[in-house]
This record gives sequence, structure tokens and C-alpha cells, in this order.
Amino acid sequence: MHSNLSIMDNSELEKSKIHITVEIIEYIPNSVVIKTILKKTTGNISVMSFDSGEGLTEKTTPFDSFIQVIEGQADIVIKGQSHLLKTGDSIVIPAHASNLIRPNGRFKLVQTVIKSGYE
Repeated sequence: MHSNLSIMDNSELEKSKIHITVEIIEYIPNSVVIKTILKKTTGNISVMSFDSGEGLTEKTTPFDSFIQVIEGQADIVIKGQSHLLKTGDSIVIPAHASNLIRPNGRFKLVQTVIKSGYE
């Protein structure tokens, strides 16, 4: 049974310092871990790790989201259509499109949400 525990760290990364993106975040058993890289009123960038069997439930957001898998692979489902992304692959989830992240083993991704341009 999966706990679907989400662990969030909203503190931004140190600026003007080199970071190895895939090492910013670790896997935690039975969890989705979310670490904020940048958080602004115009959007945010986060890195996420998903343990095997963990995903995110279907949702719709009013903003475009850029997803890039940085380790492993995941199914990104947009409006019912599944897209298998492997390490290095990326996709843009359009604003107002139903979407979900379905696990395919352990994986990590970077999500960039742009909030400007909709005012």
C-alpha cells in the first residue's frame, strides 16, 4: 500500500552557485518529494522525485507547465493521451489541460510553471 506522502521544501536554492540538478533531491520510500528551485509571483521551478509506484493525481492548472524528466522515466498523461518521457525528454502541458503524472519506476523531473501572460 502506498502512502503517497508528499514532502515539500519551499526554500529556494542558493543563487550564484552551481547545482547538479539530479542531486538536488533524493528519493524517499513511498513518497513524492518536491524541492523549490525558484518561486516567484510570475511562476516557479521545482524539482521532484517519485519513488516506485508514486505519482500525482489528475489535475488542471490555469498555467502552462514545462516538464523535463532528469532521471528514470514517467508517463505524463495530457487530456487522456499518455506520453512516455525518458531521461532528457520534456513536454509542455498546456494551461487548462487535464493532466496526471503516472509512475514508471523511480524517476525525477523538473517542473517549470509560467504564470505571466494570462493577465
